[in-house]
Amino acid sequence: MNHLLPDEFLHLSEVDCIEIQNSLSSQVVQCSSFQFDSLQTIAGVDIAYWSENNSESAVCCIVVIDFQTREIIETQHTAGKVRFPYIPGCLAFRELPLILETATKLSQKPDIFLFDGNGLLHPRGMGLASHASFYLKAPCIGVAKHYFNIEGAKFVMPGSIPGNYSDITRGGQILGRAVRTHQNVKPIYVSVGNYIDIDTVTKLALMLTDSESHIPIPTRYADLETHIQRKLLQGIK
Repeated sequence: MNHLLPDEFLHLSEVDCIEIQNSLSSQVVQCSSFQFDSLQTIAGVDIAYWSENNSESAVCCIVVIDFQTREIIETQHTAGKVRFPYIPGCLAFRELPLILETATKLSQKPDIFLFDGNGLLHPRGMGLASHASFYLKAPCIGVAKHYFNIEGAKFVMPGSIPGNYSDITRGGQILGRAVRTHQNVKPIYVSVGNYIDIDTVTKLALMLTDSESHIPIPTRYADLETHIQRKLLQGIK
């Protein structure tokens, strides 16, 4: 059941979803499966929602950048109705169908995917970035703008200097990190999705953040693109 096709999600109950997440969480690999110097492309993934005719729609955007130049080399999107209900902690079951369809449109598989969301920083260690990794078969990272409060997890706010971070732990396990990317600006919350380690996650988050925003370039570009596409799809000028 843990590798169901997205179309099969519709038949799942909350109990089924939790069972799948618990099964997959033990399969997450917290070590890097690539050579850092060989990185060429990194993708940012984001989704935007809106209500229309008493139903919910969404658009997923994936923006791929050149790791060296930070230039955008490809953008793809997919829009559609959201057919899976909102269940706290089970967001991936709502978003994966659009994400995976958009990923199939990419001309080349990116080396790494950055998600606007969480990976191991999740009650069952199976946030969107982790769950998606089993389908994308690539290193994935969770980058959240807001802290996902998990029972039993704790951390101290990192110092105000860019590069400062603090571990978010539960029971001695590192679930993620609060990372300060801009001085005196609220931190971002990063976590391993899969096939990567937390130190590399932290390093990449800092390397990919510029002066324009406190979030990494790939997810910022993806976020901006979802707003553009949502307006176009809604016919808003």
